[in-house]
Amino acid sequence: MDNFIPKARQMKKTGSICTLMALLAAAMLASSCRHEPVITFRSLLKEMAADETLTRYPSTAYRLVQYSSYDRRSVNPDSAGWFANNDYTHFIREEINEGRREFVMLETEEPGAIVRWWMTFGNANALNSYIRVYLDGKPEPVIEGMAPKLVGEGVLAPDPLSTSVSPLTEPQRRGYNLYLPIPFSAGCKITLENDSVLITPQRRTPSIYYNIDARLYAKGTKVESVTGRTFSEDTLAISQCASDLLTVSDTSTDEKMKRSAEAVCPPGAETSIMASGHGLAVKEFTLTLGGEDMASALKGTIIRMYFDGANTVEVPAGNFFGTGYSYNIYHTRFTSADPDGIMSSSWLMPFRDSCRISIFNSTEDTIGVNARIILAPYKWTASSMHFGSSWKEYPALETAGSEHTGGTGLHTDLNIADLKGRGLYAGDAVLVFNTADAWWGEGDEKIYIDGETFPSSFGTGTEDYYGYAWCRPELFDHPLIAQPSGSGNFHPGMSVNMRYRILDAIPFQESLRVDLEMWHWVKTTIDFSATAYYYLAPGLSD
Repeated sequence: MDNFIPKARQMKKTGSICTLMALLAAAMLASSCRHEPVITFRSLLKEMAADETLTRYPSTAYRLVQYSSYDRRSVNPDSAGWFANNDYTHFIREEINEGRREFVMLETEEPGAIVRWWMTFGNANALNSYIRVYLDGKPEPVIEGMAPKLVGEGVLAPDPLSTSVSPLTEPQRRGYNLYLPIPFSAGCKITLENDSVLITPQRRTPSIYYNIDARLYAKGTKVESVTGRTFSEDTLAISQCASDLLTVSDTSTDEKMKRSAEAVCPPGAETSIMASGHGLAVKEFTLTLGGEDMASALKGTIIRMYFDGANTVEVPAGNFFGTGYSYNIYHTRFTSADPDGIMSSSWLMPFRDSCRISIFNSTEDTIGVNARIILAPYKWTASSMHFGSSWKEYPALETAGSEHTGGTGLHTDLNIADLKGRGLYAGDAVLVFNTADAWWGEGDEKIYIDGETFPSSFGTGTEDYYGYAWCRPELFDHPLIAQPSGSGNFHPGMSVNMRYRILDAIPFQESLRVDLEMWHWVKTTIDFSATAYYYLAPGLSD
C-alpha cells in the first residue's frame, strides 16, 4: 500500500513528466535552430550590405555555380572547340509547358539562391524574350516578365540591385544586371520563351546571351523560398540594401583610429603606415600621388600590405585602385578615384595583431605620397580571413586573331589568379592597352574550384563578365561593376574593367584558378594585366 499513488496524483505526476519532456524537446529544437540558421531573402539582403561579409568564411557552406549560354562545343582544353565563340542561344533543353515552348536556362534540385543575373540581346527579336522562374518543383512561376525589364530595368528592385549599363548606350547594346537574391528551398528552374528562337545545327537565332550565378547549398540546408509577394512586401528591406550599396564610406572617425603618412619619395624609397592592437580592421585606405609623370607614378608606385606579418598585397597603385595608368574618375563599393585626386579603397581588412601598408616608389622620378588609413572595431574569430590582392602582367602579348581576319584562331587562356588553401574570391579588374582598331575581349572567363577539371563558371565574353555588353566603350560605374576607361575597346587605347563580388563571392577549400581567354579579333600585340581581390585564411598564399 505504501507504493500506491492515487489516480489524480498519478495523472498529475505523469503530466509533469510530459510537460518537462516537452520543454526539453522544445529547448533542444531551439538550440538546434540556433546552430542551423535559415537562409532567407532578408538575410541575404543583410549579408550583401554588411561590411564584414567577405572577411569571414561562409558559416553555411555553398558552391557558386554559373549557368550560361556559352558555346557547347567547348568540352575540354584539348578539344577544337575550347575557344568556340558562338556563346548565345544555348540552353539546357527545350520543353512544352501548357502549350508554350520554353527553353531551360537553369535547373537544379538543390536548395540555393540566384545571386547575380546578367543578360544581353542581339536585336529586337531577342529583346522580346519572356522569363519564368519556377521554384521547388511547383508548376506556377514565382517570377515572370519580359527579360530586359525583369533583369535590368527595375521591375523587381531599384538601382543598383537592377541596372543596365552603360546608361549612355542604346538599350539594345546594354548589359542587364540583377543582383537581387532569389532564394529557394528545394530547387529552381528558369526558362525563356521567345517565338523567334530557331536552333539548327547550322544556325542559332536570335542572339540571346545570359550568365546566371547561383549559390547551391548542401541538401538539408534550411532555405526559405521567395514567393510572388516577397518583392512587393519587402520593399523597405530592398530599399535599405540598395541604399547601403550606394552609400559612400563614413570617414567621420575618432582621430585615434586614423593613421597617415606624407612623404616625398625619391626613386627606390618607401613610406609606411602601421597599426597594431587587437579587435581592429582597416576600413578605408586612401592615397594621393604627385609627380611630373602621373602615368609612371600610377604604374610604378607599388602598394604592399602586411597583415600579422604576412605580405598579402603587392600591386601597382593604378591597378589596385582601378583607375589604370591615367587618372579616371569613378566610384564603386570597394574602390574609387575622386575628382580631387584621392584614390580610395573600402575593402575591410582585419588583422589579429598588426598591419603595415607601404608605398614603394619603383619609378625613376621623385613622387609625392599622401596616404591614410582609418581603423574600425572588428572581432577576429576562427572564420576570419586576411585581405589579399595580386597582380599579373602580360606585356607585349601576341594575340592570335580570328581566322576570319587573317589570324590563326589559336587563342590562349591567361591566368588571373591561382590561389591555394581556404578562402573567398571577391573580384578582379583588367587593364588593357589595345593597339588595333578591333575588339580585344571576346574571351570567356573560366573559374575552377578545388581541382575541377571543367570550370564551374564558364562565361560568354569579357564584357559580359564585367556587366556590360557588345564591347561598348561608354563609361559607367556601379557599386559592383565599372568601366572607368573604354577608349581601347574598338581602337588603340586603354580600357579598364572591374567586377566585385559579395553574394556571388566564390568560396574554396583547397584551390581556386581564374583564367580569362585572350580572344582578340585581330593578330596584334597588346599589354594586358589583371588584379585579383580575395580573402585567405591566415598562412595561405597566392
